[in-house]
Amino acid sequence: MSMLSITFSPQLPRDVNTLVLGVAKDHKLGPVFDDLEASNQALIKQLIENKTFKAEAGEVLPVYGQGDVALVMLLGLGDDLSTAQKALTVGGKAAAALEKHKIAQVALAAPFCEDDPLSYVLEGLMLRSWRFDRYKKSNAVPLKTVTVVHAASEGLASRFSAQSHVTESVLWARGCVNEPGNVLYPQTFVDRIRAFESLGLRVEILDKARMTALGMGSLLGVAQGSDYEPFLAVVHWQGGAEHDKPLAFVGKGVTFDSGGLSIKPSRGMEEMKGDMGGAAVVMGLMRALALTKAPINAVGVVALVENMPSGKAMRPGDIVTSMSGQTIEVLNTDAEGRLILADALYYAHKHLTPRAMVDVATLTGAMRFALGPSYAGLFSPQDTLAHTLDAAGTTVGERVWRLPLCEAFTKAMESRVADLKNISSPGFGAGSSTAAAFLERFVGDTPWAHLDIANVDFNAKDTDVATEGGCAFGLRLLYHWATKVAPSLTL
Repeated sequence: MSMLSITFSPQLPRDVNTLVLGVAKDHKLGPVFDDLEASNQALIKQLIENKTFKAEAGEVLPVYGQGDVALVMLLGLGDDLSTAQKALTVGGKAAAALEKHKIAQVALAAPFCEDDPLSYVLEGLMLRSWRFDRYKKSNAVPLKTVTVVHAASEGLASRFSAQSHVTESVLWARGCVNEPGNVLYPQTFVDRIRAFESLGLRVEILDKARMTALGMGSLLGVAQGSDYEPFLAVVHWQGGAEHDKPLAFVGKGVTFDSGGLSIKPSRGMEEMKGDMGGAAVVMGLMRALALTKAPINAVGVVALVENMPSGKAMRPGDIVTSMSGQTIEVLNTDAEGRLILADALYYAHKHLTPRAMVDVATLTGAMRFALGPSYAGLFSPQDTLAHTLDAAGTTVGERVWRLPLCEAFTKAMESRVADLKNISSPGFGAGSSTAAAFLERFVGDTPWAHLDIANVDFNAKDTDVATEGGCAFGLRLLYHWATKVAPSLTL
């Protein structure tokens, strides 16, 4: 689980014998190429001229040569790295190739004229080189150090610093998602959150007694089957003016979801250690805001529970009373995420009075059928909020797709015996939209959006920008939106 260190230098370091050399489609090679041995230069030019290497975006070709730099990895930059997704992929493919060749230390040189493509390439390197291997004995050689060779190295280092803090926070969140349920449960998650106080964040933890006094019967109902006590963590970042309303981010934190008495099939249940992905994203976001000293006010609220079957567990047919006073008929104990978010959202709305609120949750398996593995689901009744979140996702390469909310979905969640039910009637369909419509009942008049990341937050195998396991999808999107877009937004 070592984290990649990226440094910057105006010239090629003497102690590095592997060079990643970026090559654009126009075959510009940059000044570092001129410092290589003549025989290496000739070989590289020959490979390009005979089209053995075509410089397609993400193409990698190792070239073994002579002299101090014994291995040159040609890295194709293509003819257009104008989007974050393309640049991230180039960096990710370079990291995968270096991992395959067991290279721990490398220099990177590329003819970049602008910061953005290079920053995203480096981010792709960081994201793809990290692997959750805390409990595994391995002979693998992780990539540890990348030295970026560039004439403007000092300025690049300064500008990349904030982005690296965000990327490190993504990796922190991925680590949380990948931890097994016997290691990361509500109390130990709280312990990790309390450590944020050293970063300048104010941490408030609501325990079971406090939540009971507040009337959080929906959240507590989910938790009652587990031996682990539930918590609501509220983390404040005060980087803006004292009286500015904060942005609120709310995360689902089910540290293990067995489904409760509506128990899940055993196949694949082990992945339910990651059902706290939304909480990891929100806490990782708060960490990034503190590390970058973002000039905004923000608060992160995460509901932390474990959903287990037992003699104390909530039963199908039970009716719980939420903090809002609305009663909920529980028809399926495996639709628990919306139950804990109901109280977390209402708490944020009532006690924090945010100017806008975004929740993040691995909420519905239906997202896999709706959007596959490429887009997260975005729901919001406010067009401005939805459009700006969509644009932020496109900017950083975390794409979302807006799905509908309408009166029909709201009505589908009405119960015959309570104010609401936690799932719609069999055969109604639209499971992701009805879940979002349920959540909307708990946000009051606060501008609100919901990100359902159930289909994008856990990889069964390595991808271009993430290794197997948790992804922390949405953290980079929300950081960009919160710091670059929301400050000037009228909601």
